[in-house]
Amino acid sequence: MIELKSIKKSYALPKLTVEVLKGIDLVVEKGEFVAIMGPSGSGKSTLLNIIGCLDRPTEGQYLLEGVDVSRKTDNELAEIRNSKIGFVFQNFNLLPRFPAWKNVELPLLYSGVSSKERKARALSLLEKVGLSGREEHNPSELSGGEQQRVAIARALVNNPAIILADEPTGNLDSRSGAEIMEIFSALNREGVTIIMVTHESHIAEKARRVVTIKDGVCFHGRY
Repeated sequence: MIELKSIKKSYALPKLTVEVLKGIDLVVEKGEFVAIMGPSGSGKSTLLNIIGCLDRPTEGQYLLEGVDVSRKTDNELAEIRNSKIGFVFQNFNLLPRFPAWKNVELPLLYSGVSSKERKARALSLLEKVGLSGREEHNPSELSGGEQQRVAIARALVNNPAIILADEPTGNLDSRSGAEIMEIFSALNREGVTIIMVTHESHIAEKARRVVTIKDGVCFHGRY
């Protein structure tokens, strides 16, 4: 499903160039659950952003379902993100004045789906992640774990083939984090491909494969 070939990413500063990724080779098969680990500043989130078409590599080739997306236009990348990829972030990124179901339906606003279908799909996904009865609550009325469940439902609303999660348990207590990981594991059993960045080894253990990034280089491993 995903193939990265010699991916490099550098940033030009006034007096020097910082090389973050130094030639990443990575293959992720359909239906895998992969955790990406590494110390702070190792390039984990940069790599995830490239996989999610939020950023472009400086060099190298990125094949998504056999299509080279490395040189796609911004509009083409936006279409890929909206149709193929769901994102879950550490800080939830929910709109504070919108109830849970409206947060979930947001990605559908750009997909030509009717308002009735949008709400029906949002309510169904909130039930799927265990939030029945909380649909009308705003984010401020939900716990951190509940907010992350809303974010997962939102990531699923366009039926993406891939879920990308950047430190999804980073702002949660141990119990809530474990519950979120159970949701990810259940989704993976249903066939959803998941790539997750984490610095917590006990969270990475929930994945089927662990990839470690250090100094911009990829090391492959498996639990």
